[in-house]
Amino acid sequence: MSTPVRARDRDLRALAAIVSEDRPDLPDGEGLPPSLLADLMGQIRCDDLSLDGWDPERQMCWFSQENPPFSDAPGYEALDQAFWENYPDYPVCRYAARTGSVVKITDFYSTRQWHSTGMYTDCHRLQGSEHSLTVCLPRALPRAAGPGQYVALCLGRGPGPDFSERDRALLTLLAPHLAQAYLDAERRRHPVPRLTARQADLLHLLAAGHTNTQIARRLGISEATVRTHLEHIYTRLGVSSRTAAVTRVLADRVA
Repeated sequence: MSTPVRARDRDLRALAAIVSEDRPDLPDGEGLPPSLLADLMGQIRCDDLSLDGWDPERQMCWFSQENPPFSDAPGYEALDQAFWENYPDYPVCRYAARTGSVVKITDFYSTRQWHSTGMYTDCHRLQGSEHSLTVCLPRALPRAAGPGQYVALCLGRGPGPDFSERDRALLTLLAPHLAQAYLDAERRRHPVPRLTARQADLLHLLAAGHTNTQIARRLGISEATVRTHLEHIYTRLGVSSRTAAVTRVLADRVA
């Protein structure tokens, strides 16, 4: 990719303000506070911004935040279908999801190549989108269970200057904090139910990688009792696996 660029002190102060503010404007569904996204657009100039939970296997988003909103616009369903038809040949999102890098369209295409792709002619051109800056938020998947799912932040621009390396550097610095803000917002919307002391002890042993046999020996109970406790924990937390239970309760410690 491109040569790294140092962020200036002024940029760092602006980024610190974005991620440190206590924001009460949580969206009803998943996602980040709209005020945070608006501040981000002010720091990295763009014409539009979207935060989406992508599920490539089912060819859908399980949530989407857009500024300005466009999913209710006429013709959106056709654009969405065209996007998924072209997704297998579009490296931007897949590379960002696989590597965690902040990527631009021009990392993969010349202008001429980009304009000849189906993703451009069927989707971006119709939306007036020429450039993009995309990053996948690390570990921002507390509720997604399927393989290959990821949360992606995409900033878009119309015709004119592309995103700069300064823009890429700022978003690279900000991405882990945005992921944490996403997780914090999820916890505020869906507080973890209180567990009994015994259930909490069992879950900590589970997080440490102990088997049911080892947990039973540590707690002085039978394996059948361990299984019963796990079933009660799953029910209380609304999950169906050991990993999901640990992530739901101990995300800060295992992140």
